[in-house]
Amino acid sequence: MPTVQSALNDAVQRLISVSESSLLDAEILLCLVLEKDRSHLRAWPEKKLLPEQNSRFEALLQKRLSGMPIAYITGNREFWSRDFEVCRDVLIPRPDTELLIELALKLIPERQPYRLIDLGTGSGIIAITLAAERPDSEVIATDFSTNALAIARRNAQQHNVRNIQFLQSDWLEAISDTALFNLVVSNPPYVSDNDPHLAEGDVRFEPKSALIANNHGLSDIERIATAARRHLLPQGHLLIEHGYNQQDQVQAIFSQLNYRNIATYPDLSGQPRVTYGQWRS
Repeated sequence: MPTVQSALNDAVQRLISVSESSLLDAEILLCLVLEKDRSHLRAWPEKKLLPEQNSRFEALLQKRLSGMPIAYITGNREFWSRDFEVCRDVLIPRPDTELLIELALKLIPERQPYRLIDLGTGSGIIAITLAAERPDSEVIATDFSTNALAIARRNAQQHNVRNIQFLQSDWLEAISDTALFNLVVSNPPYVSDNDPHLAEGDVRFEPKSALIANNHGLSDIERIATAARRHLLPQGHLLIEHGYNQQDQVQAIFSQLNYRNIATYPDLSGQPRVTYGQWRS
């Protein structure tokens, strides 16, 4: 049987063709098999794997070699220093979406009542993070997918977040006409169906319904911005994540719908990623 170190060395060489982080991927998978953290691998490099451990490690490697994202293999991904359950029913949380959290937290006062809604919540990373960081706020999270909502509910329970309600809804369709919010936030589908990135990397395994939108990726953004006007309190806020090349189009949508103070903010890579608008009435 191979040792910890030899198993890692072999896995790294095999993963180079499919991963830019082959060592990290190999370590994560071996830790999953051994039920240990990465420091254990460094402390016990000569420890031999048991036959069943070696077999399971090989099975996980085969999944990664097929291109399956690490997050779907392990069933979790960190976001805003919290661990979230993920599977192929939801998108994999990405660091770029933390910009949406940063901007929202600047708008949500601490220790004051505040109503916000997260549209297309998926695994719940946005809604749960905002609810946890602002426990005096009232948070509603919607998604059309019942499978996604089940995952989001489990994540909320895992993090003991109670100031949140989950609803099945096609964006705002199931929300009462009388329900008003200080903030509407969303990371909707914004990829065009002919985008070549859909055939690359992790997105090959992610739910297409959470990625692709009509009208060059803009249809859901326009739907949300249009419907949000009926549910925003006076001076209420709208924050939407979008593609790196959609800044001008999203700003135009916001402007045509009579939002004001429109601004777009860059992500960690300096790409335009989130557009803000304030409702006039």
